[in-house]
Amino acid sequence: MKVLFIEDDQMNRRVVKDMLDVAGVTMVEAESAERGLEILDEQDFVIVLVDLRMPGMDGITAIGHIRARTDGKATVPIIVVTADSAVGLRDRCLTAGADDVIFKPVAMDALFDAMGAILARGIEDGDVIN
Repeated sequence: MKVLFIEDDQMNRRVVKDMLDVAGVTMVEAESAERGLEILDEQDFVIVLVDLRMPGMDGITAIGHIRARTDGKATVPIIVVTADSAVGLRDRCLTAGADDVIFKPVAMDALFDAMGAILARGIEDGDVIN
């Protein structure tokens, strides 16, 4: 299983990578939203994790670009990973097309619970997970 993590902070990427390594999940890193969209053009992912606040394009805009695609990648599950706790943020992310939101500092159980719920929905819908 392969996950894309779009996050500008190297330490945050490392922490999440270490968590995913424990479960045998391959994580591909993108240091910006623009680079993440390029990588998504080139590779397939089971889930995309995306930070909201990044230099250049922010996470909400990146989600919009993913959801606007005309191929099957438009429906890739997206989990927002953010330190922002503004009122209404979760609803804003879900309205933008995210499937879930988890908060930093990332807890392993929160990450795996969110991913598990998304994967379970995909299996129920008949999607094949690689």
